Amino acid sequence: MDTNKMEPNKLLRPHNKDLGGGFVVRRLLPSATRQAVGPFIFFDHFGPVTITPNDNHDVRPHPHIGLATLTYLFEGVIMHRDNLGYTQRIEPGAINFMIAGKGIVHSERKPEEHKNDTYTNHGLQLWLAIPEDQEKIPASFSHTPATAIPIAHNHEATGRVLVGSAFGLSSPVPALSPTLYLDIQLPANSQWQLPMLADEQAIYSIENQISIAGNTLEMHTMLVLDQEQAITTGAHPARFVIIGGKALGHRFMWWNFVASKKEDIDNAAIAWEAGDNALGMGQVPGETERIPLPKSLSK
Repeated sequence: MDTNKMEPNKLLRPHNKDLGGGFVVRRLLPSATRQAVGPFIFFDHFGPVTITPNDNHDVRPHPHIGLATLTYLFEGVIMHRDNLGYTQRIEPGAINFMIAGKGIVHSERKPEEHKNDTYTNHGLQLWLAIPEDQEKIPASFSHTPATAIPIAHNHEATGRVLVGSAFGLSSPVPALSPTLYLDIQLPANSQWQLPMLADEQAIYSIENQISIAGNTLEMHTMLVLDQEQAITTGAHPARFVIIGGKALGHRFMWWNFVASKKEDIDNAAIAWEAGDNALGMGQVPGETERIPLPKSLSK
């Protein structure tokens, strides 16, 4: 396998996306050649970025339908609030899992107690498609602390089983379809055999390049795998994530909305613009701001 000659829908390179206020993320999914890997339809890697008292990277209240979000930090802190009434700090190693279902509104901000601090934020925000027959279930939110995430030791690798099951361990995060999400660390000058653990599976390098079957996968690059592979590190230790699971088919995506039927996105857009709470997209308690419906995007 030569990663330089891979099919374009298997080797995915990031494109930078400015989320506002100079907050730039690396976006891998969706890409021009591939919408999803298993149920994962959105993959953003942010940081490491230094947050100072003068920075404002807060994400004001905004809506979602038809998806689930997974937020995971390597460093830093973010405060989640939603219209269901949940207020939850997310810190390194924990998982925030939010099922939008028929509609939810949330914000992500710097915690008030850190307004005057300088610190580093570094993490992943991923979206999952949810099964078509569950797209309109009531919204829900769950937080799994870092101490509840199982840790596997498999030969040279140390892995945190964030979602799904691997190496005889299962995560308590309540996914709605077969889903795999692992945080793996390998020491320098080591080799590890990565089995196929899901119907669809991809590897993304967080820290330092790795070698897959003798070919280099650069840092911040994703490779979709279709068979067991030997993962090798060089002079530096490496950290990477594995994502995958059962594919759920094509989804329409527009702004923060995901659906298997385009009319559901149209209805959500109309409801948000009108301030209609019919889809459950009420205001976040204690918040007065909201992100308006974009005018520049086309559905």
